Amino acid sequence: MTTAPEDCANMDEVRTEIDRIDAALVDLMSARWGYVDRAWQLKASPAEATVPWRIQQVIDKVRSRAEQKNFPPALAEALWRQLIGWGIQHEEEKLRDKKS
Repeated sequence: MTTAPEDCANMDEVRTEIDRIDAALVDLMSARWGYVDRAWQLKASPAEATVPWRIQQVIDKVRSRAEQKNFPPALAEALWRQLIGWGIQHEEEKLRDKKS
C-alpha cells in the first residue's frame, strides 16, 4: 500500500515510502542496464560507444519528462548524464576486450 507524500503522518511513513520507491528505482535501473549491456554487443568498436546526438536526445526527453512531473530538470539531467557516462565507459571497456 502506498501513501501519498501529503498523507504521511510521520517520518516513519515518509521513510517507508522512500524505501519502497528506492527499491523500484533499483529494479528499473537494473532493467535499463540490461539494455546498456546488450548495446555493446551490437556495436563494432569502442568509437561507437559515444553517440552525441543520441545522448542529447535522451537528455532532452528526460528533462521534458522531469518538467511534466514537477521534478527539477537539472537534477534529472545530472543523474542521466551520470548513467550515460557509466554506460559509455562500460561499452568502451567491453568493446576493447572484444577486439583483444
